[in-house]
Amino acid sequence: MILPCAAVLFDVDGTLVDSTPLVERAARQWAAEYGIDAEEFLADSHGRRTSDRVADFLPPDQVHDATARLDALESTGTDGITALPGAVDLLTDMNGLLHAFVTSMDRRQLKLRTTVAGVPVPPVVVTAEDVQDGKPDPSGYLQAAAQLGVDPSACVVIEDAPAGIAAARAAGTTVLAVTTSHDPSVLTAAHHIIADLTSVTATPKGVGLTL
Repeated sequence: MILPCAAVLFDVDGTLVDSTPLVERAARQWAAEYGIDAEEFLADSHGRRTSDRVADFLPPDQVHDATARLDALESTGTDGITALPGAVDLLTDMNGLLHAFVTSMDRRQLKLRTTVAGVPVPPVVVTAEDVQDGKPDPSGYLQAAAQLGVDPSACVVIEDAPAGIAAARAAGTTVLAVTTSHDPSVLTAAHHIIADLTSVTATPKGVGLTL
């Protein structure tokens, strides 16, 4: 099966890279410092910018410093960061198909995690610092498509989280979801759902799926 497209836009954390142990460890320490229930904070944090999730729990005048603290905690180690199945093989053989990363991480986190995981990074990357509003706002995906010179409707987005799927759908793209971090039951807004990237290949004309 081929999903025709002119470009592929990848989410990173949970789609290409698994940094769950690091993120959860940092969030629990951070939540204890701020008197926040860690499980409640983590329940809807995946796929969203740190600052947006922090703003759900703290007053506006505390968000900047609290976000910086959580970012610092997440930057203190690399234990548990790995490439997700199929990610490296796919990205090293894109067959000339245009692609970009659209992530809720900042550039420092992106560099650290992709380096540790051995995930090759394309020239076009849109991070948390590049958009005014994070996912589920479509700004990141719209910006990446514009930088590639491709209409969003000609893009396939590969995502793992409901917030990212909502952003990609709002941008007008075709969405392929992987169940690497969420149950399929919460990913039904995607056009297609697969287990991971081991069944995905890139062709000059689009994304190939082995079903």
